[in-house]
Parts: sequence; structure tokens; C-alpha cells
Amino acid sequence: GDDLLKLLEHARENGYAIPAVNCTSSSTANAVLEAARKKNSPVMIQVSHGGGAFLCGKAIKDPNAAAAGSVALAMHVRSVAKFYGIPVVLHSDHCAKKLLPWFDGMLAADEEFHAKFGEPLFSSHMLDLSEESDAENIDICVKYFKRMARMKLWLEMEIGITGGEEDGVNNENADPEKLYTTPEQVYSVYKALSKIGPMFSVAAAFGNVHGVYKPGNVTLSPERLGNHQAYAKKKLKSPLEKPIFLVMHGGSGSTDSEIRLAVHNGVVKVNIDTDTQWAYWNGLRAFEKEKRDYLQSQIGNPSGHDKPNKKFYDPRVWIRKSEEAMASRVAISMEKVGSVGMYTASKKKAKSQLGEQPKGILYSPTALLLTGIVIGCSISTIFLKPTSKK
Repeated sequence: GDDLLKLLEHARENGYAIPAVNCTSSSTANAVLEAARKKNSPVMIQVSHGGGAFLCGKAIKDPNAAAAGSVALAMHVRSVAKFYGIPVVLHSDHCAKKLLPWFDGMLAADEEFHAKFGEPLFSSHMLDLSEESDAENIDICVKYFKRMARMKLWLEMEIGITGGEEDGVNNENADPEKLYTTPEQVYSVYKALSKIGPMFSVAAAFGNVHGVYKPGNVTLSPERLGNHQAYAKKKLKSPLEKPIFLVMHGGSGSTDSEIRLAVHNGVVKVNIDTDTQWAYWNGLRAFEKEKRDYLQSQIGNPSGHDKPNKKFYDPRVWIRKSEEAMASRVAISMEKVGSVGMYTASKKKAKSQLGEQPKGILYSPTALLLTGIVIGCSISTIFLKPTSKK
């Protein structure tokens, strides 16, 4: 709610972005939280439709599986985030028009939680209707934003498309012109959504591509983001140099200077997925390579034919190696977007983040767990460092 707005304003004013990492399990979420605590950085944990379905279980074919899995991840993060002591934002990633039932399911959970505890389940959601006409894209966003604004939920929307392929959305053969959003398009979004409230951001395309590419193989134009800000500032007669909250998708293959320029031009959230997926696998790959002779049977290894191997094949051992590798890669992303050191991890006694019951109303623990959770750390109680980056 208001706390998230304050956090993103702080990012905009101090020239950094919040890293937003896609998670598909409690293990990947823990890796992100670990990195945030070590680097004293606020962080966003986000879930995609495919990630939510995976969390629910691939054997489940129910149409509500993605929403249920997304809520499950939120519940986990809310349950453990209090021990990490850093600001955590819960977000849902790209939602195309065909995936709106997933979006509706999460909003229903938000509304149920809000009715009981005065705050929504998630912190923010993204609508990606960039495949539709601009008029339809904006109309649907307005419709949903009105519903979300009542709960002070943040809306992220996309206009212009991100190339490449991710989570079943394939834009590899997209019209190159659509990879670059115009200032007029961005301003049309601002004009429509600002009438409802201030809590929204725009993922404006500037050549971004989902997937993995070598630096230099993707033609980004982050200077275009500065044009969007200048155009809006002039139209609005705004005292702010960067009146619009912008988001960067498809950062793989971007150079550090391109990321810095995007952040300089008002990007307050940078999505991270492909690189952390590889890091998670690479941690396991390296462990298997090092301990291969101990991972071929339950008993018998170079130390003796009767020696047990349980301490090597125990999932807690090799999953931990994946977590460590992913946490290290998330930390690198935090360095790149400038969020390191922007918040000193709290050492105060952890407080419950599962929602506080209104006085006079009792809920059973079971019912409480079924409702899900919201932002992992109350931003109203954090102390962001008042640094100023030029």
C-alpha cells in the first residue's frame, strides 16, 4: 500500500531499482531472501503463472492450480520473511489476457485477506496485455486498477512488448517496431491510470528481450526511457524530473552501463529470472561433479565399499548448494541495480507477518493459513538509508 509507494519513491529519488526475482519454490524464495539480508537490500519476490502451477504441483490439472500455487508461495514468504529483517514485496509477474482467470484468483485472495486484516494478500500484480491494442490494453488495466486501488494494491502494466520467450509467451517473431514504446504511449497510460490513483508502474519496451544472450547481442535503447520522462514532465508540468515509475524486463544480455542508464531514467524495478535459473542449476551441477563418486549408490564410495552416502544425496545438501549459488547471483544483480546497502537488515525480534486479527474477531489457525499473506516486512517500520545518488 502506502508503504510500497514510499519504497519506490525512495528508489526513484536515490537512483536505484528493486531487484524482482522470479521464484518457483520455497527454496528459490529463501535464496532471494538470503541475498537480500546479506546485501542489506529491499527485494521483490515474484511468481509467474507457470511458477504458480509448478508450486501447486505439476500433477494437478485444475484451472485454479496456478492461483493456488501463487498463494502458497506468498504464504511461505510471509511466514519466513520476518526472520530476514528486510523489506520484501510480493508480486505476480506477466499476466496475458488468456491468463486473466489466474489474476482473478489472486485478486479474490487479496480481497478475502483484506476483508479480514485490512491489507491485501500480495503487494502488487502485473497485467501484460501488450499483445492487445493499446486501447484494449489500457481499458482492461483501468477496470482492474479500480478494483485494486480499493485495497491499495500496486498495478504494473506493459505497453510495447518484450521480445524473446518466457513462461509460454513467445514474442521471438514480433514486429521489431513494437519492441520500442513511444512517449505518447506511456503518457496515455499515465493519463488513464493516474485518475484512479498513484500506485502503478509501466513496463515500457526499449528493445528488451526475455531469455539468455551475450552482452551486446541485444540492442537496448535505455535513453528512450529518459524521453518518456521528459515528455510526461512537460505534459504534466511536473516538478519531478522522473514523474513515471518505470520497470525493466528482459535484462539478460544487458550491459552494466545499459542497466545503470535505465535506472537513471526512472526504472525502479528490474526483473531477474534467466540468470538465477542458471545459477540454481549450476550450484547443483558443480556439487554433482565434485561428489559424483559419492552419488552413485546409497552405500559404497572412494572411502570404502561399505561407507554410506546419505550425507551427500540428502536433498537438504544438494538443494542447499543450489540456494547458495542462486543467492550469490541475486547479490550480483543487487550490485548492478544499486540496491545494496539501501536498508540495514533489522535485528529486532521477529514479528508475525500472517496478518493481525481485528479486535473482537477470532479466526482459527487453519482458516488463517488458508488465506495467504502479503508483503514480507512492514515497510512502515523500516529505515531506508537517506543517501542521495547523483
